[in-house]
Amino acid sequence: MNSKKLTITPLGGLGEIGLNCQLWETSRGVVMIDCGLMFPSDEHLGVDVLIPHFGAVQAVKDSLLGIILTHGHEDHIGALPWILPELEGAAIYGSPFTLALVEHKLREHGLIDAVRMQPVEPEAAVALGDMTFHFLPVCHSIPQGYALAVETPVGKILHTGDFKIEKNPLSGSGTDMRLFKKFAGRKGIRLLMSDSTNVEREGRSLTEREVQSSLDRVFAEAKGRIVITLFSSHIQRIQEVFSLAEHYGRSVVISGRSLANNIEMARDIGLIQVPDSFYNAFEGVPDLPPDKEVLVVTGAQGEPMSALSRMAFGAHRQLEIEPGDTVVMSSRVIPGNARAVSSLINEMYRQGAEVLYESVRAMHASGHAQRDELKEMLEAVRPEYFVPVHGEYRHLIKHGQLAREAGVAEEKIVILEDGYPLSITWDSVRKEAPIPHECTLVDGKGVGDVGTAILKERRILGDEGMVIVVLVLDMDSGYILHGPELVSKGFVFQDQYDGFFEEAKRMVVDLASASGNAGIAELQDSIRGSLRHYFRRVLGRDPIVVPVISEV
Repeated sequence: MNSKKLTITPLGGLGEIGLNCQLWETSRGVVMIDCGLMFPSDEHLGVDVLIPHFGAVQAVKDSLLGIILTHGHEDHIGALPWILPELEGAAIYGSPFTLALVEHKLREHGLIDAVRMQPVEPEAAVALGDMTFHFLPVCHSIPQGYALAVETPVGKILHTGDFKIEKNPLSGSGTDMRLFKKFAGRKGIRLLMSDSTNVEREGRSLTEREVQSSLDRVFAEAKGRIVITLFSSHIQRIQEVFSLAEHYGRSVVISGRSLANNIEMARDIGLIQVPDSFYNAFEGVPDLPPDKEVLVVTGAQGEPMSALSRMAFGAHRQLEIEPGDTVVMSSRVIPGNARAVSSLINEMYRQGAEVLYESVRAMHASGHAQRDELKEMLEAVRPEYFVPVHGEYRHLIKHGQLAREAGVAEEKIVILEDGYPLSITWDSVRKEAPIPHECTLVDGKGVGDVGTAILKERRILGDEGMVIVVLVLDMDSGYILHGPELVSKGFVFQDQYDGFFEEAKRMVVDLASASGNAGIAELQDSIRGSLRHYFRRVLGRDPIVVPVISEV
């Protein structure tokens, strides 16, 4: 019996959009596939970003063979600055543009010397332990993305990464299905792991040529300035804007640090051609007639500090939205950002601009395959087993249903979630018992020092406020030398509830007098519990109570 085994453990990306990270482990070592972050939701009060579980990463640091990146989006590379200090000396494999984005990110964190960058060209092969990774170029909304065709001890496995299928891409090789069919061969592959993001969308994704045609109409019809906001990593779309600006005799002004950085990196690699009449607003804005100017700015998701938001709300030092502007929002609204984007659009209309966005005109093409493309991939590689990845839980279920329609046996469709290892041998494919996988929270410079208990306290502070009790005791006699003073922060106006606060002070005096030889910690607990119970009873509120007791 062949005893070889591969265990794939997803640490993120299965059950949510973002946080993509997987560990592939054999007897020869571990390979990490992607290392992405996820942005916080409303429940993560004060948290900056979410990254994969630290403990799971630390557990494999001594056996790590390398980190392979499918492409350069934040949800695939964004966690590296926090994870890499745990993996010093790790080798990172990816396309030249992906690694340029990683290098820039690591330089900002002072970590560039902690890793080894290994650029990989399309169709190259990299052997790590007893696995060989073939890098197949795919079409996505960022240049130089790869699918991973992997020869493993337990058969051929394909990880599509993020992809779409365009028959006639504007640039690059696109997703060449001949390479996928060649890898599958006559027998097909053992396992397919495929992007599920757009499985709910029928048909095929809009092509970049259709978006280019829509943008051409905007340039032809606009009488005043054109303001375009898009994802700063969408280099192909930025090139389309640059080419149209030159064609229509308009100068280009950009605003946004990430936009400027990505354009510079893409230009260095030869992925973009910058027009002759090109300016960065940070270095000054030329005095141009409105019909001779196009602004390319960050802010497609309504981010408060982005260039477009600052322009709309009068906070940008060099630029502002003006009457007669045509604003093109060339991006899809990420779930959770709809309210911010709607507010931004409304404000731009107040300023006299005309705003064009995805639901009004074909201004954006998704980088993710829709149902017909996903089915084409399934039929091209003919997997024995199928695991949908990169999607919320409903996406995974619906992609599994699509796989059944494409001929995969129902019992060989595995719906995985984060933290559930998948063990693959020549005889079986099965889910193992879950491991700890809760994402690590990054708050300022703190990594992992904010958890459920802290978030609960923050929610209480936000909902109910805080009462601080200040008390000074004589160390020998236990008599109260000062106080008690009660300070309300975000709870109630003390002047309006003076009687309640006086009663609370009397309770503190009684507790201090009755405490006898009890320590400060016990007295603090008594004050905290008694006052919270009192405020719940008389006011129906439950603030955080913070006793501050000193002895002299």
